[in-house]
Amino acid sequence: MHKLWKVIILLVILSPLGIIVPYLVKAGSAWGEWGPEEIKNLIGYVPAGLERLSSLWNPILPDYNFKGWEEKPLLHQSVAYIVSGFIGVFIVGGVAMLIGRLISRR
Repeated sequence: MHKLWKVIILLVILSPLGIIVPYLVKAGSAWGEWGPEEIKNLIGYVPAGLERLSSLWNPILPDYNFKGWEEKPLLHQSVAYIVSGFIGVFIVGGVAMLIGRLISRR
């Protein structure tokens, strides 16, 4: 297995640290993963661009979680984060390979 894939797998496995650390230090949600409602609570308003673009994309796994797992313990949410990471790597890797093959044919 290439070193790059080992690093990617390690990063996917470590991805739940983004929710575990804020939970342990009682910091609320993961930094930078705020939705419009959280932004409004933090700064008092939602910037117009964020408000306009926030409904543009509906993620496959909102909040990197499975439907119905939002209130489950941190361990369950960590597993969902890892699965979401592998799905994301698979999709991005597949698209990159497809583009690479299309370019290499020319």
